[in-house]
Amino acid sequence: MVIFKNADQVSDFLSGLKKKDKNLGFVPTMGALHKGHVSLIQTSKEENDVTVCSIFINPAQFNNPEDFRRYPVTVEKDIELLIQSGCDVLFLPSVEQVYPPGYKKKIYPLGNIETMLEGYYRPGHFQGVCEVMDRLMEIIQPQRLYLGQKDYQQCMVIRKLIELSGKQQQLELVVEPTIREEDGLAMSSRNLRLSKEDRAKAPVINKTLSYIKNNLGQIPLKTLRNTARTRLESEGFIVDYVEIADAYTLETVRGQSEKLVALVAASINNVRLIDNMILN
Repeated sequence: MVIFKNADQVSDFLSGLKKKDKNLGFVPTMGALHKGHVSLIQTSKEENDVTVCSIFINPAQFNNPEDFRRYPVTVEKDIELLIQSGCDVLFLPSVEQVYPPGYKKKIYPLGNIETMLEGYYRPGHFQGVCEVMDRLMEIIQPQRLYLGQKDYQQCMVIRKLIELSGKQQQLELVVEPTIREEDGLAMSSRNLRLSKEDRAKAPVINKTLSYIKNNLGQIPLKTLRNTARTRLESEGFIVDYVEIADAYTLETVRGQSEKLVALVAASINNVRLIDNMILN
């Protein structure tokens, strides 16, 4: 695996590979890698000549400075895992490489997707996500971009970003299913911050999503939402939202829709977890 810390150098190197008709698959991460990331890398390796991973904890997408400060940093372990996974190139930049002197912030017209659910509870978050993804895609210039479904709304935002950039023909967005622990907890870098006691409670999020799915069509949606929230709160979670939404727009639904998704965001002892499940 080749490691680059300089944006111009990795861009030149990858440009040389593309001139040799090599397809590039790209897996952007913020480190603290787990089996979910490995799964994305493996899929990329199956579908591309060269797989590129980035590790960059993006300050622009943290609306809570304390959350940024506490984000786990495990670079040495991450590099070992990437080598074992057969990743070809790692881009490991500093903030100055991603946002160099003279860099001008953009405003991305994302529409309603920016202000609902995660956007409502984390104002400015998705502008920061677009900011870093715009830069990384400019530097890497991949043919395929690999993301995990756990960050469902973020995947929709990045799809919108690709549309806004006019690169739909050159860049394919591949969203892979959420990888879970044996007890159903969605794998996440934030899980490292859970205490032993809280880690034992965390699978209730997936169980709650399964409850919604199993009772869809039998119990009114409003009752499903309220019961799900009560279940989480009874385990000690502070719930931001339990939503049953249109899977294509994330608008709240009152009745059956063509495709529905349930989404949850809840915190326990200041560790905020999100998860989702396609319902039909």
